Amino acid sequence: MKKRFPFFSLSVLTAIVVSCLACSAIMTKNPLYMDLAHCNEAPGKEFLFGTDAMGRDIFSMIWYGGRISLTIGFLATLFSTILAVFAGSVSGCAPARIDGVLMGMTELFLSVPGLLLTVFLQAVFVRTNVYSLSVVIGLTGWMSMAKVVRTEVMQLKNMDYVLAARCLGGGFFHVLIRHLAPNFFPSVLFMAVMNVRNAIVAEATLSFMGLGLPVEEVSWGSMLSLSENAFLSGSWWIILIPGAFLTGTLLCLTNLGNYMRGSANKRHSNLGRQGILKIKKR
Repeated sequence: MKKRFPFFSLSVLTAIVVSCLACSAIMTKNPLYMDLAHCNEAPGKEFLFGTDAMGRDIFSMIWYGGRISLTIGFLATLFSTILAVFAGSVSGCAPARIDGVLMGMTELFLSVPGLLLTVFLQAVFVRTNVYSLSVVIGLTGWMSMAKVVRTEVMQLKNMDYVLAARCLGGGFFHVLIRHLAPNFFPSVLFMAVMNVRNAIVAEATLSFMGLGLPVEEVSWGSMLSLSENAFLSGSWWIILIPGAFLTGTLLCLTNLGNYMRGSANKRHSNLGRQGILKIKKR
């Protein structure tokens, strides 16, 4: 059965991303301003989504914090994807000994719990900001994709057009960018989408534990870190509204990733059938 394209998820995700990018035009108040006269105020006309324990406008914080969370998600995924493509391609093209060493290191990193590795790497940075946190999360999310890239490269490196490019003097990066990456990238695209989701979850988890961004930086994760005080004070909107936006974004990314994974599996299935038909004809 053919899986339908998740238009609704794409529409919702696009609306959230565009709104977060254009947050300066949407925000009704300064998201960092602490209006102590309106602490823990319920949603109303002046504060559409209410205020938190420090009197900050949650409506403005949602869009401003969403931009921070999405930025971390995309930057971390970009960094991890570059690492995975490079490591997987080198491993797939290298001799057996070098391939064994690289894959052994990859397996070693995979054996360490991701959260523990993230906390350890984050301790290296003196001060945490959006970029350093993106690098840390990116350093812990490239291993699985690298193994997939290696498998794809090992299947592609003996193709006629790749061998011809090498015979004509094409270097490693030339062959990788011009011939290998365009063919294996569709197979790992769904992993990149899922890595965006995982990076946002990692940032939210670290912020919830008090190990994420500093207090002056607003993100969906840092907003959820106020959940304990929200439950104690009965201010449900402080936890429910940011949680709904975070959950909705993650669900949309998951639906898109699952669709891309199904498309990639179908592509490989079709290639396999075509290969079998060619063998039978011979």
